[in-house]
Amino acid sequence: MSQRRVVIGVATGLHARPAAELARLAQGVPGGLRIRVGADVVDASSVLAVMDLALSAGDPVVLEADGPGAGAALDAAEALLAPARTTKDTHDLPL
Repeated sequence: MSQRRVVIGVATGLHARPAAELARLAQGVPGGLRIRVGADVVDASSVLAVMDLALSAGDPVVLEADGPGAGAALDAAEALLAPARTTKDTHDLPL
C-alpha cells in the first residue's frame, strides 16, 4: 500500500464537483483509492462517502492506494485535492 499526506488546497473545500472528479479517478484504480482522516477511512470511489468527510481547504488527509499504478493514482488524486502543490512538494510515506 502506498500512502501520501495531502492538505486540501481546493479553496471551496471538497464539495460535489471535486468529490465527483475524485470518485471518477478512484473508480479507475485497480487496487482501490481511499482517503483517511484521523480514524475515518472512506472509499474514494464513493462521492457520498467523500462528501461525508466535509473536508475544507487546509484540512490534512492521507491518501492510500494499492496495486499497480498506485503512485500515479496518488499523483492524480493529489493534483485534484491540492492543485497548487507540485510533485516535489509531496510526501510519500514509507510502509
